Amino acid sequence: MSGRSFVSGGGNVPRRRGTKGATVATVLVCDDSALVRETLHRVLVTVPGVTRVVDAPSGEDALARWSVERPSLVLMDVRMPGIGGVEATRRLLSRHPEAVVLMLTVAEDAEGVARAVASGARGYVVKDATREEMAAAVVHVLSDALWRRSTPAPRAVEGAAPAPTLTEREMQVLTGMSRGRSNSEIGKELFLSEDTVKTHARRLFRKLGAADRAQAVAVGFRWGLVR
Repeated sequence: MSGRSFVSGGGNVPRRRGTKGATVATVLVCDDSALVRETLHRVLVTVPGVTRVVDAPSGEDALARWSVERPSLVLMDVRMPGIGGVEATRRLLSRHPEAVVLMLTVAEDAEGVARAVASGARGYVVKDATREEMAAAVVHVLSDALWRRSTPAPRAVEGAAPAPTLTEREMQVLTGMSRGRSNSEIGKELFLSEDTVKTHARRLFRKLGAADRAQAVAVGFRWGLVR
C-alpha cells in the first residue's frame, strides 16, 4: 500500500486548514491492542480540536459505544477478532450514515481497506505513521466532516459521468489487487512480468483517479467493477 494515508475528499472538495468550529470533537479509537489504543490516545489529545478520546477494544464494542458517545470521528482497526473493522464499519454506517470513520492499518491490506472505504469510510492511515502524519489526517477528516455538515448537499446532476472503462488486462489486475495479491503474484497468475503489471496498474490508477492500490480497489467496488 503506497503512501502513509489516504483521506477521501468525496470529489473535488477543497482541503480546508484547521478545525475551526470543531472545538468539542470526540474521537473513538477502536483497536484490539491496548498498546495501540494507548499510543493513539497520547497522539490524539495533542491534536487541535480534539477534546476527548474514548476507546473500544472490538468492533462490537465500537458499535455499542457509538450510540452513547456520538463521536466526531472513529479510528477503526481493519483487522480485529470478532466481526472485524470492515464489517463493523459497514454496520455502523448502515445504521448511522452520519458517522465518520477513518481506518487504521499496519501493512499491505488493500482489500480490507478498500472494502471499508467502499462502505463509506473516509480513508485510512497506517498505525506507524508519525505524530505529524496522524494529526494531519485527523485534522483533515474532522474539518471535512464539519464542512459537509454545514454545507447543503448538491442537487443531483443529470447525465452524471459513467463508470470508468478499463481494458480486460486492467480489470484482471484490479481484480488481483482486490484479492490482496502483490504485483508479482498477479503477474504469475496472468503470465505477465511484474513491470507489465505495474504499467497496467499505473494506467488503471489514472483512469480511476486513484493514488494507490487501496483507493483504486475502493473505487472499483463503488463502480461495481470488482466484487
